[in-house]
Amino acid sequence: MTSTAPKKRLTTSAMIASFADPGQRTTSAPFGHALNRLAEQRPEIVGLSADLAKYTDMHVFRDAHPDRFFQMGMAEQSLLGTAAGMAEVGLVPFASTYSVFATRRAYDFLCLDIAEPNLNVNVVGALPGLTTGYGPSHQATEDLAILRGCPNLTIVDPCDSVDIEQAVPALADAPGPTYLRLLRGAVPTVLDEYDYRFELGKAAELRTGRDVVLVSTGLMTMRALQAAARLEADHVDVAVLHVPTIKPLDTEAVLRAARTDRLVVTLENHTVIGGLAEAVASTVAYAGVGTRVVPIA
Repeated sequence: MTSTAPKKRLTTSAMIASFADPGQRTTSAPFGHALNRLAEQRPEIVGLSADLAKYTDMHVFRDAHPDRFFQMGMAEQSLLGTAAGMAEVGLVPFASTYSVFATRRAYDFLCLDIAEPNLNVNVVGALPGLTTGYGPSHQATEDLAILRGCPNLTIVDPCDSVDIEQAVPALADAPGPTYLRLLRGAVPTVLDEYDYRFELGKAAELRTGRDVVLVSTGLMTMRALQAAARLEADHVDVAVLHVPTIKPLDTEAVLRAARTDRLVVTLENHTVIGGLAEAVASTVAYAGVGTRVVPIA
């Protein structure tokens, strides 16, 4: 008779999945370190967390600037309401929690307290899309759909550590509210190989190609670049257009990509409803461009 050992229960760190490939270059906690560097130059920068500093890389800022960090506990509505009050008096808050809690649980506070009055509050949402094994209670697969209709709100979905490090000061400089889909922990470093620079509201063509154009955002840009390299071996010439800013969308770049005879494929870490695919498709449709858009989501 054989016995089966009980399965080891997954720990928190194991359930927060890493999407880095084995042996891939990574940067540890790029958001936390970028925010810390910015705070050393700008005393008005403050950080807040809803009991998730360690899991949003806010702990780096907390440890360096304990007098400018505010632990709000598991109270996301208070987190965003407090951040709004801080912005009202001239501070520049970065408020971090999981994406699902910032959007599903505290949407009314984000919309009415922050977005409607156009305050400089930077909402940082970790575990976007399918980047955790916790299940649907923690998987923010519809946050873009929820927030794209929110007035005045800028939405950024970074690809890698390079994107995050460059986005943080740009978001602080943006006068209105922002939402960042955060990649945390050991984040792949990819875009430094493509002469890339993050520019708020702008897409970047990372590869040119005659046959197909992959319009991607977030971590899916890394996958788009990998797919393009594999297809090259099959003599398929693939362009990759990285769209780090979902809103406002760089419609000029999207239309330049669509106004050719290439197949247009969108890639996003989000449901097919209400995210990048529909933003691209509506841009193409409103411009009267008869291009087929194939969504991967």
